[in-house]
Amino acid sequence: EGSAKHELYNIPYPGYQFYCTCRTARRVFPNLINHQLHTVSSHIGFELFDHHNALADAEACARIAINIL
Repeated sequence: EGSAKHELYNIPYPGYQFYCTCRTARRVFPNLINHQLHTVSSHIGFELFDHHNALADAEACARIAINIL
């Protein structure tokens, strides 16, 4: 089992479970204008100062996941 992109590029699909905060945010917060990281972060009260910085984005995703769970 894998994704189309993994199959297209012949890359093994990871064998671990993962949690997509974007997909979950769409379900939990359906009325947001969009579900971009900075929009969802702002909605849960987290100020994302350095968007597209890997560490800042990872922290935002973690805070979104914790807020939803």
